[in-house]
Amino acid sequence: MHQVNFINGKTRVFGIVGDPIEQVRSPEMVTWEFHQRQHNAVVIPIHVAREDFDDVVPDIMRMRNLDGLIFTIPFKVKAIELAKTLGPQASLVGAINAIKRQSNGEWCGEIFDGLGCVEAFKRRGIALKDKRIQLIGLGGAGSAICVAVAQEHPSLMRLFDLNEQRTQQMVQWVRQISPKTIVEVGLPRCDDIDVLMNASPVGMLSDARLPLAAEKLDKNLVVFDAIVMPENTPLLTLAQDCGCELVRGREMMLGQISRLVDYFILP
Repeated sequence: MHQVNFINGKTRVFGIVGDPIEQVRSPEMVTWEFHQRQHNAVVIPIHVAREDFDDVVPDIMRMRNLDGLIFTIPFKVKAIELAKTLGPQASLVGAINAIKRQSNGEWCGEIFDGLGCVEAFKRRGIALKDKRIQLIGLGGAGSAICVAVAQEHPSLMRLFDLNEQRTQQMVQWVRQISPKTIVEVGLPRCDDIDVLMNASPVGMLSDARLPLAAEKLDKNLVVFDAIVMPENTPLLTLAQDCGCELVRGREMMLGQISRLVDYFILP
């Protein structure tokens, strides 16, 4: 018979919504996790232009066989408006990267980027406690990473984002979560830190820019980039050439997949 065996009329549908969308890894990675658990579901990429979000996404959510959505750039902050209730991480961060339909028909949102980032470091055996950290980008993913990293109690967190209001909000959160952590705001630097983290979209797809002004990195730096496509971003390529230890965006994705699928399929 000319057919595939991983999708049928009873398959539950999940989507990942973004603009652009070709860089995402959720369709293959989260679908694989569903099938490893023998859950009949697939994740499909959904490209929605920024200006169409308010018109298109609420209508998508009316689909009877849609059980949830994942959100990527640039919708993690905007998507919170779609959720009736929020999980604990989303309540802190003010953004979501997942929304699910509950048994009562209401939609609940949560964000897993920060948890996935910290999990990626733990799987590498890299402790963030007492480390000096430069974090670039405080959008939906960056804010979640900021909160999760603060919960690890680093000695220093230097934050940079073009949105001053968001930056100051994250400063207050870090100070509340980890009072002993020194918090700085300013242009990104890498001369006095242990871990360099990029959570901005700079370097995604064909973007050849670096998220900070640097021609060389200290080989003792640990360098993380939240971008999943390409796997070797301009920042990670520079870091690799300088002998730094790398933590890739794909590892962050792997770090959150199990929790994301738990969220989608468990009560």
